[in-house]
Amino acid sequence: MSAKQARLLLEDGTLFTGQSFGSETESTGEVVFNTGITGYQEVLSDPSYCGQIVTMTYPLIGNYGITRDDFEALRPYIHGFVVRNHEEIPSNWRAEYTLGSLLKEFDIPAIQGIDTRMLTRKLRHYGTMRGILTTSSEPVEALMERLQGSSLLTDQVERVSTKHVFSSPGMKERVVLVDYGSKSGILRDLVKRGCDVVVVPHTATADDIRKLSPDGILLSNGPGNPKNVPHAVETVKQLIGEYPMFGICLGHQLFALASGADTEKLKFGHRGGNHPVKDLISGRCYITSQNHGYTVKEESIAQTELEVTHINNNDKTVEGLRHKTAPAFSVQYHPEASPGPFDSSYLFDDFIEMIRTHQQNHPQSPKQAQIAAAAKASKGEYAHAQK
Repeated sequence: MSAKQARLLLEDGTLFTGQSFGSETESTGEVVFNTGITGYQEVLSDPSYCGQIVTMTYPLIGNYGITRDDFEALRPYIHGFVVRNHEEIPSNWRAEYTLGSLLKEFDIPAIQGIDTRMLTRKLRHYGTMRGILTTSSEPVEALMERLQGSSLLTDQVERVSTKHVFSSPGMKERVVLVDYGSKSGILRDLVKRGCDVVVVPHTATADDIRKLSPDGILLSNGPGNPKNVPHAVETVKQLIGEYPMFGICLGHQLFALASGADTEKLKFGHRGGNHPVKDLISGRCYITSQNHGYTVKEESIAQTELEVTHINNNDKTVEGLRHKTAPAFSVQYHPEASPGPFDSSYLFDDFIEMIRTHQQNHPQSPKQAQIAAAAKASKGEYAHAQK
């Protein structure tokens, strides 16, 4: 049985025709590309891709199937998947089902058999653009009319963030993980280090977080424009200096905005597992996993209390920040990888060490201990209110 035809139409009028291997439906979104050779399941399930049609530049996708343990979220949030060749029969002892069956289960359209190299070169030259991916046989004019009537999402964080507080108990430092679309890898790295992790929604206020009596706060990755979540910026602003803080990807951008810096959209973004980043303090270069379409404007940092700690070796964009007086730092890339190299996992250790140093330098008074005990007792009350 021959596959149904699928088409991808870009807003500039470029049309790609191939075969469908996902859901026989239609979707619009921002067309982006990822340069990873492996890790397509982690890419699919990364909440940071919410609202996007993802093109994989590696030509063969699906050859090792889908495995339960490799998900980075409970479900994928992408709006479409584009590959050169899709392998229908995986060869992997861990595989539990196929890529095509996953896409059909979550009603995600996908296209194969197109020139992904041409598509990627176009996106690199002109920048990301809106697209419509469909199995409809309607005229191109009708598709273009629907595409022009569509708009990019602005509520991605609301769509992917947890709705309830939950915890992963540990015996060491309590870390409040603010979920803007967090990957499971971040939670895994904290739990691996024995942390008592409490995950809260993106809507959690500064007072909500204080009631949980954290030793440190981690601002997670997430999708979209950081300026679309001004409430998160305000919350971070109130907490800087009060608790040790670590921001990752979107969390890095929110930390920058809360400190008075500015952000802007990149032409085509950084998405893949091979991005070189230079540590300006040590001089070392790390190969990093990245997935973002926005960046912190370097010229906006001068009037803040921030300093640049890392830069991208390809385009010299800001990849890391540190606060000059408060115990807080952030990186634009993903130290938890998944997919990608684990060169930067040491940053979680740096975060834990920063928490311990802060505790040594700021011992609690009896009054502070009493307040902390009361706040800890109210943790259950806040968790119950969120249900």
